[in-house]
Amino acid sequence: MYTNIFDAHCHYDDRWFNEDRKEVLDTLPKKGVTGIVTNATDLNNLKQVLSYCKEYDYIYGTAGIHPECLDTPLPEDYIQQIATASRNKKIVAVGEIGLDYHWDIPKDIQMKVVKEQLALAKDLDMPVVFHDREAHGDTMELLRYYKPQGLLHCFSGSVEMLKEIIKIGMYISLGGVVTFKNARVPLQVAKAVPMDRLVLETDAPYLAPVPMRGKRNDSTLIPYIAEKIGELRGMTAQQVLDITAENAKNLYSI
Repeated sequence: MYTNIFDAHCHYDDRWFNEDRKEVLDTLPKKGVTGIVTNATDLNNLKQVLSYCKEYDYIYGTAGIHPECLDTPLPEDYIQQIATASRNKKIVAVGEIGLDYHWDIPKDIQMKVVKEQLALAKDLDMPVVFHDREAHGDTMELLRYYKPQGLLHCFSGSVEMLKEIIKIGMYISLGGVVTFKNARVPLQVAKAVPMDRLVLETDAPYLAPVPMRGKRNDSTLIPYIAEKIGELRGMTAQQVLDITAENAKNLYSI
């Protein structure tokens, strides 16, 4: 059995865990999972994230507003609410924040909110968990300007973009996509990313790796990702797990 599995980005508040969430969270440590970071996406599920962090020693969380959640107006004090939650020692980043141009959510609203959250992360001296979907150009402009600590989750950019992210000082988070049959660019990225800047994630319950693709994802499936990256880099899966777990702890100051 693999050990030292650290899931740098997941969503255990998601409805896909409603039927057996407690059973899943109770048993993950028995299956080699040593740490997870479950991400808030709005102020409502932030409360759930905080409750998981309180109940389980191995669970950490983030506080932030996801761009997909901007279809309804935010309260005027939303930044203060995120800042207050971030005082909790188990909240390790501002996130999940970012840009998502796949959905029809006004770009000006997305840009305003993500800038405010990037500024907050600077003020708090905390890393960010950044979501970039079909928004590489604007994402890079923001990251060049703010130069945040943190990670680009489910990284979908090119090797060239990867190199710039590393220069800024951020981490790259890779998930199940590297195991997909059509994963050409993600494989190039997985070979090129410096090992001291790589973390692994599930984005659970989404993006389960092959051979579980299409099923509900959870942190126990990360070894499939580690095996693929190990193949590419001439390493064992356990070596990849050990290095990326240490990276995640460094990133999140755990």
